[in-house]
Amino acid sequence: MMKYALYDYIPQRRLRKAPFETRDISRRILLFKNGNKTATNWAVGIFRTALSHMDLHDTIIVCVPASCQRTYVRRFRKFSKALCKKCGAIDGFPFVSVKGKRDKAHIAKGDTSSRLSNVIIDKDVFMGRKVVIIDDICTTCTTANLFISMMEAAGAEVRMALFLGKTRNYWHQQS
Repeated sequence: MMKYALYDYIPQRRLRKAPFETRDISRRILLFKNGNKTATNWAVGIFRTALSHMDLHDTIIVCVPASCQRTYVRRFRKFSKALCKKCGAIDGFPFVSVKGKRDKAHIAKGDTSSRLSNVIIDKDVFMGRKVVIIDDICTTCTTANLFISMMEAAGAEVRMALFLGKTRNYWHQQS
């Protein structure tokens, strides 16, 4: 299974050392994470282009759940619906939910034991189906790997994990 990030993402505290293009992309990714409509449309276009070579007519696109249902809905509901419509894929958003709230991955740091323990997957929908997993940012890939394992345990065949950005740090580079 392939995992691929479309851009470099620089955390806000490191942005001043990054090249202009990387800063622009990182800001767009942050706007997308906040549910900004323009950034959501931008992300749909980026993912659509990246997925354009794949036959997705019988594939479910599902986004890695956020720390709570409210954030998950704000970030991914419209995005997932629009992307699936443009790609001809099945929208997996309605079949994954988040119950309660957990610590955000970057706050919980190394504690992965409960990272996705509050995620509910409708196993009947994913059993025996091809799935493409999408997330906004991949830092260590821990959350994505846990979600991939959950989807496989639900009987899905995960074909690919695709991220808008992969976290890069520029503290070792000279300005």
